[in-house]
Amino acid sequence: MEWIGGYAVERKLGEGGMGTVWLARSRGGRLVAVKVVRPELAADPGFRARFRGEVAAARSVGGFHTAQVVDADPEAAAPWLATAYVPGPTLARLLAEEGPMDEPRLSALGAALAEALQAVHRCGLVHRDLKPGNIVMAADGPRVLDFGIARAMEDARLTATGTAFGTPGFLAPEQAEGLDVGPAADVFALGAVLVAAAGGSAFGGGTPVALVYRSVHHEADVSAVPERLRPLVAACLEKSPARRPGTEQLLDRFSTLAYGPEPAARTSYDLAPPNPPEPNGPGGPYPSGASYAPHDAPGPGGPYPPGALRGPYAPHDTPPPPAVPAMPAYPPAPAATSPAPPPSAYGPGAPIPPPGAAAGPPAAPEFLAMDRKNAVVLDAGGILLGANGAVLSFPWPAVDVAWCEKGRGRGHTLVVALALLDGTLHSCEVTTRQAAELDAWIAGFDATLAYWSPEA
Repeated sequence: MEWIGGYAVERKLGEGGMGTVWLARSRGGRLVAVKVVRPELAADPGFRARFRGEVAAARSVGGFHTAQVVDADPEAAAPWLATAYVPGPTLARLLAEEGPMDEPRLSALGAALAEALQAVHRCGLVHRDLKPGNIVMAADGPRVLDFGIARAMEDARLTATGTAFGTPGFLAPEQAEGLDVGPAADVFALGAVLVAAAGGSAFGGGTPVALVYRSVHHEADVSAVPERLRPLVAACLEKSPARRPGTEQLLDRFSTLAYGPEPAARTSYDLAPPNPPEPNGPGGPYPSGASYAPHDAPGPGGPYPPGALRGPYAPHDTPPPPAVPAMPAYPPAPAATSPAPPPSAYGPGAPIPPPGAAAGPPAAPEFLAMDRKNAVVLDAGGILLGANGAVLSFPWPAVDVAWCEKGRGRGHTLVVALALLDGTLHSCEVTTRQAAELDAWIAGFDATLAYWSPEA
């Protein structure tokens, strides 16, 4: 029998960006999920130092809606982290099996996630990768997984590959642009999770680059969310971190919607303003990190016993199908015009504008060319190249020269290339069926490049 620390390994649960996840049992019989760090990360002293600090903070995270960190060994040859094993399907799997949630269950989910994030933030952590695949729908309510490792992973990935940590479609704009992030980034992800749980997609479908671009430049589509919850979810998805509500405000509103008015003692709360944004700093790009199906319950009888889930999150009493994809394909919800919401219920200020409200003309030109697999973006932050799911971002100060030309092969192909000051070269190809669109791409690229980097 194989052991990790003091835990006997029973079977492999999956693999993620951090490493391999194992179902194991303590000598006292307690089931845990043990995450073992990949060798290339373990060889990085900087990662070990960050991992050590994050694990120390994560041990103090409590609350009803998180999976408790019970043990860790950052000094082992292969560093590992053990959390309490939570049986149940992920939210992604539950949505694939049962479909969208109705308003009461969405409200209860919002309250639970706000409470989980509040516990994480109180310990000085930011989750950075909240998504349906990192939420387990346990019998007693949702549990948030994988907090306490994101910063170490993010810094290691930036150093090694120039790519950042997170999942397109759930990344806050400040995170997508490679800036420092604070608790408000998790609030943004919570809003995107609730849109997905309602059967929509906050930023549509397509390539990771397209999702990232829309999260930064387009208003979120919250039309799938029930009307009574729509203003609150839209507020979570505000572009500016300072305009998003804090977790206490969300918990107060969602719990009232889910369970009724709060006791009189709570009506006197003087709601604090949302968490202020962290100061901006340098950063990098942001491909989706690999994720695992964290906590399918062991045994041949299925991922969880029929009827085990009760309360506002419970599905219909039907046995699970034999095979379910780990992540549902959320189709883009049709655009809709929402009625103007009432004044904000979570603090002073102007009413929340309806989704899709005009934000005024763009301050400067931006360029986007994309096909089914690849994309090129130029904006104030620099040049972004996306190919086959990988994303690289280059800030303008790092670019020595950039250019585009027509491809020499069949079809109408735009070839974008750039040389960095460190001497490395990068390129990306985007194809269209229309010669006119290719000509428009070339003209748009040249004009945008001349505006942002006349010397590039």
